[in-house]
Amino acid sequence: MKCPYCGYEEDKVIDSRPTDEGERIRRRRECLKCQKRFTTYEVIESLPIIVVKKDKSREQFDRNKLFNSMLRACEKRTVSLEALDQAVDAIENALQNTLDREVPSMQIGELAMEQLKKLDQVAYVRFASVYRQFRDINTFMDELNKLLSDKK
Repeated sequence: MKCPYCGYEEDKVIDSRPTDEGERIRRRRECLKCQKRFTTYEVIESLPIIVVKKDKSREQFDRNKLFNSMLRACEKRTVSLEALDQAVDAIENALQNTLDREVPSMQIGELAMEQLKKLDQVAYVRFASVYRQFRDINTFMDELNKLLSDKK
């Protein structure tokens, strides 16, 4: 950290406090050369995730959009909002932990299906039917058979 007064690169931290509900840390620093004090703020840097859709268009990842689509699949099921929120957290963490800043929408859909499969199999099939665009009863039955064979 460079001193804003003399440009010296070494300082000591005198005080640290969380601000903005823990979103940032305020630090009071003192330059080791000129002894002047200054304040810095630290913020967690999160790089945006860009979703590449089937039509090759790009948009920023929207956690709420994912949550709502999974919530729709869980309607009238016994899945708690907390469990659903944790599943979305897991998906978002998996995306943040990849080195790719651009992620195909198909990858997000697959991650969502993995999480729903753990939570509720009916919600999983509902989500899969929309996501995979089942065209007839045979493709629907194929997915159900896969689910049954995985269970065994």
